[in-house]
Amino acid sequence: MKRREFLAAGCAVGAVPLAGLSLGAEKCDKDQPKQLYELRLYRLESEEQKKRLADFFCKAAIPALNRAGAKPVGVFELLEGESHDLFVLLPFGCCEAVVSLTDKLMADEQYLKAGAEVLDAPKDDPAYRRVESSLLLAFDHIPKLEQPVKGKGRIFQLRIYEAHSVKKGQKKIEMFNEGGELALFRKVGMNPVFFGEALVGSRIPNLTYMLGFESMEAKEAAWKAFLGHPEWDKLKKDPQYADTVSNITNIMLRPAGCSQI
Repeated sequence: MKRREFLAAGCAVGAVPLAGLSLGAEKCDKDQPKQLYELRLYRLESEEQKKRLADFFCKAAIPALNRAGAKPVGVFELLEGESHDLFVLLPFGCCEAVVSLTDKLMADEQYLKAGAEVLDAPKDDPAYRRVESSLLLAFDHIPKLEQPVKGKGRIFQLRIYEAHSVKKGQKKIEMFNEGGELALFRKVGMNPVFFGEALVGSRIPNLTYMLGFESMEAKEAAWKAFLGHPEWDKLKKDPQYADTVSNITNIMLRPAGCSQI
């Protein structure tokens, strides 16, 4: 059995409860109700490494990823701090698209040629230190990636909500969906890019989401409106949603020059 067939079959077995996803080795249905997202964190040690990897995504990886069915591709750098790391967001229409991605890229001659500087980097001068990755399943109430902001000064807020148990984590997802928290986000100008439940990755159980804003001022105004809104005051006091978050990670990002998001 080929690697792609083995992985696709394994995904089908392990993800049977995930209704609405195409989980076999067949071609993705373009009308899948909910997307999958891979969120990568490239750990980099220098500005030179960061520039090399950003150029790789611009010239080689993003065109190849688009040809393989992952689009739009988001590439983001930290808005604050001294880290050189890059975040990359890949949306997929089905499980098979995730597990077949490497095979597709390794068979793409354009990609191998255009990306040779990174793909063939020597052991003593690697293109990055390591890659961390999470696989996320889109929420029911935002089943596909959105692009709410497109201005040159746009910024993005990536937030990770950890829970101390799977049951509490699912309750927080319910709070966003049926409870109305996501709808309130939209009402006050907190523009969703994606919301996803972590299926694979670190710090599970968690949910991860991204918001887009035209400016830092717009972000501050939206959060102020949200935190002072009577609907949020009522929702956060609802006892069924008590203790659903044990830790929050907040990361401010800006798009790299080649980012499609």
